[in-house]
Amino acid sequence: MVGHQECTMEEDTRDNYTPKFWRKTLTAPAPFADETSCQCQAPHEKLTIAQARLGTPVDRPVRVYADGIFDLFHSGHARALMQAKTLFPNSYLLVGVCSDDLTHKFKGFTVMNEAERYEALRHCRYVDEVIRDAPWTLTPEFLEKHKIDFVAHDDIPYSSAGSDDVYKHIKEAGMFVPTQRTEGISTSDIITRIVRDYDVYARRNLQRGYTAKELNVSFINEKKYRFQNQVDKMKEKVKNVEERSKEFVNRVEEKSHDLIQKWEEKSREFIGNFLELFGPDGAWFPRVRNQEAAQLDGYDSGSLMKLQSRCQLEDPLPRSLT
Repeated sequence: MVGHQECTMEEDTRDNYTPKFWRKTLTAPAPFADETSCQCQAPHEKLTIAQARLGTPVDRPVRVYADGIFDLFHSGHARALMQAKTLFPNSYLLVGVCSDDLTHKFKGFTVMNEAERYEALRHCRYVDEVIRDAPWTLTPEFLEKHKIDFVAHDDIPYSSAGSDDVYKHIKEAGMFVPTQRTEGISTSDIITRIVRDYDVYARRNLQRGYTAKELNVSFINEKKYRFQNQVDKMKEKVKNVEERSKEFVNRVEEKSHDLIQKWEEKSREFIGNFLELFGPDGAWFPRVRNQEAAQLDGYDSGSLMKLQSRCQLEDPLPRSLT
């Protein structure tokens, strides 16, 4: 059979030819039980959990059964099936999925219909075979028909259909193997989130083209949701404009800061150069003093007297010239 197959045996030379089981790479969904015959041809002897954990029998896999509703199939479901699949070294996992009629009668309405739930299980990597319309309570006839060795489920008593624990007789027969629930995820939790945020999802699906009739939304609520969507769009536009404005202001501030810093650096450099050239100790000041002295040396006493009298008319002569 293409796809999911029962394990075949090969010898493992690393451990004294200990039988090792493997399954071919998955190439197709798991088959439905009513579309295939049981592939276990070896005599079906009753096993204990200890024997199964040792990897016996060597001529066939241990057939493990897990059942449920599997509505809105999620990681918690997958982890439970992974545990069931890996309980023993060599196992073949059969998964029973209850029909809509049984589920609605004993548990309540589902989001996904039975066909959708069947298909979801077929595409889980840990599942070898799917049993449609599984019974709510397991009977000896059902266990014999599918040659089930053990039943895997969490150990919490499951009261339903007039019983305190629908797995009680399985536990008493030594065929029950417990698995652990995954905290924080369940179908009920997912539905609770949807109900809690109903308005958000209704508005989203209206935007995506669903009609108010398809969403079971009243005329007034439809208008309210569409108005809220328009308001949200305007808020988003305003937010985008504000963000772009902030970015522009930040860029201007950064450039202004850079320009001011560069101007201060250039100003200090200019003042320093000016003082080096024209300051008291600058290179230009001695030359000016020397030129003034040379000019004064060229005047005779008569010229100095004339210069002094002329300067007194305009401004008193510096003491250095008197």
